[in-house]
Amino acid sequence: MVVVVVVVVVVVVEVVVVVVVVVVVVVVVVVVVVVVVVVVVVVVVVVVVVVVVVVVVVVVVVVIVVVVVVVVVVVVVVVVVVVVVVVVIVVVVVTAAPTTTAAVVVAVIVVLIVACYVISEPCLL
Repeated sequence: MVVVVVVVVVVVVEVVVVVVVVVVVVVVVVVVVVVVVVVVVVVVVVVVVVVVVVVVVVVVVVVIVVVVVVVVVVVVVVVVVVVVVVVVIVVVVVTAAPTTTAAVVVAVIVVLIVACYVISEPCLL
C-alpha cells in the first residue's frame, strides 16, 4: 500500500511539474511575442513619421525654391522690359524733332514711374 501511495504521489508531482513548466513556457512565449509585436509596431510608426516629415520638408523646400525663381524671373523680365522701353524712348528722343522732345520726356517719366510701381508691388508678382 505504501508503495502505491508513493508511486501516486510521484506521478502527481511529475504531472504538476510538467504542467507548471508548460504554463511557464507558454507565458514566456506569449510575452516574447507581445514584446516583438510592440517593437515592430513602434519601429514602423517611427519610420512612417520620419518619411512623412522628410517628404513634407522636401515639398516645402521645392515650393520655396520655385516661388523664389518665379519672383526673380518676373523681376528680371520687368527690368529688361523697362530698360528696352527706356532705350527705345531715348533713341526716339535723340532722333525726333525738338517739338516732340517734351512729350517723349513725359512718356519716359511715366514709364519709369509705372515700372518702379510694378517692381515694388509684390502682389503683382
